[in-house]
Amino acid sequence: MTHHDDPRTPEPAIPPQHQDNPGTEAGLEPAADHGETSYHGSGKLKGKVALITGADSGIGKAVAIAFAREGADVVISYLSEDRDAEDTARLVREAGRQALTIAGDIGDPAHCQKLVERTVAEFGALDVLVNNVAYQNSFKDLGDVTPQELERHYRTNVFAIFYLCQSALPHLKPGASIINTSSVQAYQPSPNILAYASTKGAVVTMTKGLAKMLAEHGIRVNSVAPGPIWTPLVVQGDADSAPEFGQNTPLGRPGQPAELAATYVLLASGDSAYTTGAIYAITGGELTA
Repeated sequence: MTHHDDPRTPEPAIPPQHQDNPGTEAGLEPAADHGETSYHGSGKLKGKVALITGADSGIGKAVAIAFAREGADVVISYLSEDRDAEDTARLVREAGRQALTIAGDIGDPAHCQKLVERTVAEFGALDVLVNNVAYQNSFKDLGDVTPQELERHYRTNVFAIFYLCQSALPHLKPGASIINTSSVQAYQPSPNILAYASTKGAVVTMTKGLAKMLAEHGIRVNSVAPGPIWTPLVVQGDADSAPEFGQNTPLGRPGQPAELAATYVLLASGDSAYTTGAIYAITGGELTA
C-alpha cells in the first residue's frame, strides 16, 4: 500500500488484538506493509554490508528489504522469531543479495560482539549498522514498573546500542553509517509506556553525542524517529486501544513500515554525506520539537 497521492488515505480498520512479547508479523491483523511489492531500488547501497537489529518484522524488515533492493547484503538480527526472520531473509535473497540470520538477545554484550564478528567473517566488512530493535511494555501505574522490567527496557533499547557500536567501531571505515531508531515518544511520551519513552529519549541524546564523537573518523550517526507505525510492537500493550492506533495524528492514520524505508536508505547512502547528528521525524504530523 502506498500513499503517494493523498497522505490521508485511510488504513484498513484495526480490530482489538494482543500479542505476547516478542510478537510476530503473522499475528497482525491487518497485515503490515513492508514494501514487499512497492519498494524499487536503484543501486544506492551497491556492495555494502548492513547489520540490522530487529530485522525480522516491522520497521527492521522494511529496511532490510529496501537495503537489499538497493544492493546491500544484510545481516538479520532478531530475538527468537525464526519464521519472520526467515521470511525477511527470503525477500533479501530474492533481491539477489546475501542474507544471514542470527538469533539472540542483544541485551547481552557477548552476543553483540558475536553479531559483529559473524558479519565481518561472513561478508568481510560492515558498512551500515541499524540499531532498530526495541522492547516495549505498558503499565497503568508507576509502581507497576518492576526493576526487572525497567532493566529489560534499557538493556534492549539503550545498552545494546552502546555494545553494538563499541563492537562495530574497529570495523567501520570512513563513509560508514550508524542509524538509530528513536521515536516520537522521546518528545511526546505516553504515560503508560514511560519506561519505553525514556529509553527513546536516551537514543536521541546518544545519537547526537555519538555523531560528534565519530565525525573525525568519517562515520555518520543519525536517527529516525517514527510516530505510530503498524508493527507487532503495537499490540503488546492494551488490546482495546488497537482500533484507535494512529487516528489522532494530523494525517489521521498510522504509518506503515514501508513508509520509513526510504529514509533509512538515504541515511545509509552517500546521498546524505553531509548529514550527521540528525533526527528524522516520520510521525504523520506529530511534532518532535
